[in-house]
Amino acid sequence: MRQPSVFRLASLASAAALAFAAAAPAQAQDQFTYMTNWYAQAEHGGFYQALAEGIYKKYGLDVTIKMGGPQVNITQMMAAGQADCIMGSSDIQMMQVREGGVPVVTVAAYFQKDPQVLIAHEDVTKFEQLKGKTLLIGAQAQRGYWPWLKAKFGFTDEQTRPYTFNIQPFVADKNSAQQGYLTSEPYAIQKAGVKANVLMFSDHGFPAYATTVSCMDKTVKDRSKQVAAFVKASAEGWKSYLANPAPANALIKKDNPNMTDDQLAYSVAKLKEMGMITGGDAAKLGIGVITDARAKASYDFLVTAKLLDPAKVDLAKTYTTEFIKDAKVLP
Repeated sequence: MRQPSVFRLASLASAAALAFAAAAPAQAQDQFTYMTNWYAQAEHGGFYQALAEGIYKKYGLDVTIKMGGPQVNITQMMAAGQADCIMGSSDIQMMQVREGGVPVVTVAAYFQKDPQVLIAHEDVTKFEQLKGKTLLIGAQAQRGYWPWLKAKFGFTDEQTRPYTFNIQPFVADKNSAQQGYLTSEPYAIQKAGVKANVLMFSDHGFPAYATTVSCMDKTVKDRSKQVAAFVKASAEGWKSYLANPAPANALIKKDNPNMTDDQLAYSVAKLKEMGMITGGDAAKLGIGVITDARAKASYDFLVTAKLLDPAKVDLAKTYTTEFIKDAKVLP
């Protein structure tokens, strides 16, 4: 039986609308640029995993990851509008950036421990045994962990020598120790056939977070929805990366062809072994968590060491938990 023309037209219109909807492109994703602090590596794995696995897209973001490097001032580039947020090496670093006049705020910290270490020869098993030995320390440490090491273990400036990002001086001098990153220099020293022990600052009370998401105040205010999406998606990316790093590692090697499978495997194993992402408060509060107590500990260290002027920097403005507290991506 024929339908009245009005119903038939309505049916045709509905069918046409459905056909158009099926053919139309998906809703545009919000563009978001995140800049890392170095060449692509396992320490950036969660962000690359969220990209590789489509997690950012799931949260409505079209994310671009830009690499940093030794000659790249990522804070300056963010302030110039070339990135929405950046990877701070630590929350301590970002507090000092704020004192320098850049209104930056940390919204997540994916490493619950700072990966900075001292690497000693095999006869040294604790920090106290390094008194009197030569310590190869980079210049930037003077505004970071070195004042903490001096206060904690009684080290002196006189026992330091410049660290040149070359392991050979350490290898050649059995009476020395050098700075390093948990997932990097120990691997190179191991490959060189040298037996060494790795001493982590965070295991002895150094308060800093690392691998942060730090953004301009304006970005947090004007793009709060996108920042919230990036923070949660990145937390999911880190959880996925620790379970199966292959998708991210493929992107990491594409961005950084010098990265090897052995180095990636070593780094991922260390991240897991030391609970860098899933340990501490993250175990109960979620990956990327920042707590008021830890933020205050970092701030108090800087003030006590005279590396930060409390008259110039309000602790409450250096970080916010408003995004990460709602993410709650448990390990």
